[in-house]
Amino acid sequence: MTDSPFRFSDAERAAVYRAIAERRDMRHFRSDPIDHATLERLLNAAHCAPSVGLMQPWRFIRVTDRELRQQIHALVEEERHRTAAALGSRQDEFLSLKVQGVLECGELLVVALCEGREQHVFGRRTLPQMDLASAACAIQNLWLAARAEGIGMGWVSLFEPVALAQLLGMPEGSEPIAILCLGQVEAFYPAPMLELTGWTKARPLHELMFTDRWNSSSATQNLTTILPP
Repeated sequence: MTDSPFRFSDAERAAVYRAIAERRDMRHFRSDPIDHATLERLLNAAHCAPSVGLMQPWRFIRVTDRELRQQIHALVEEERHRTAAALGSRQDEFLSLKVQGVLECGELLVVALCEGREQHVFGRRTLPQMDLASAACAIQNLWLAARAEGIGMGWVSLFEPVALAQLLGMPEGSEPIAILCLGQVEAFYPAPMLELTGWTKARPLHELMFTDRWNSSSATQNLTTILPP
C-alpha cells in the first residue's frame, strides 16, 4: 500500500471513491428547490477545477425564468428529434429515453466557454481544445460534489449551440457546451441509465488501457496482473 503523509483518512478516501463510482447521469427529478448554501458549495466545487494556464474558461448561467426554461426545453426537443432521425432503426428506442429534466429539476444551469479564449496560448498552442477539457473538469467537480450532497445531476447535450447562445444573449466568441439539470431525486440509478434501458453497455477498463504502444499485443497480458477482467 502506498503510504504518504498527505493521504486522506480511510473514511475520507472511501467517500471520494464512492462519489466517483455512484455518480449517475440523472433524468428523473423532483421539483424541490436546492437551498442557496448547497448550490453555492456546488458551484464553488466546480470553480476549483484545474484549467490550463489558469484560464478558467467556464461561465455558469443560472436559469431562473420559467419561460426561458420552456424555450431551452424546446431547443432540446428539436435536437432530440433530429438525433432520433439520424439513428435510423433505433429512432423509436431513442425517443423513449427520458429528457424532461430540463422542466422538472430544481436548478437549471448552462455551462459555456467564455469569449476571448484565443489569448490563452499557454497549453493551447498544440491542443486548442484544452479550454473545453478544462470546462469539463469543472462540470465533473460539480457532478461529484452533487452526488456527495445527495443531489442528482444530468448533463444535457442535445441542443444547437448557436441557437442556445442567441437565446441566452451570449457574446460573440462564447459557446454553450452543457445544460445541467440539478435537483432532488427519488433514488440514484443502480447503474448508468443507458445500461438499464439496454441502449449500450460500458466497457471494462482493461479493454481501454494499453502498455507502451496503442493496442499492443502485450498490453492485455500485462494488465491482467493489476486489472482483472
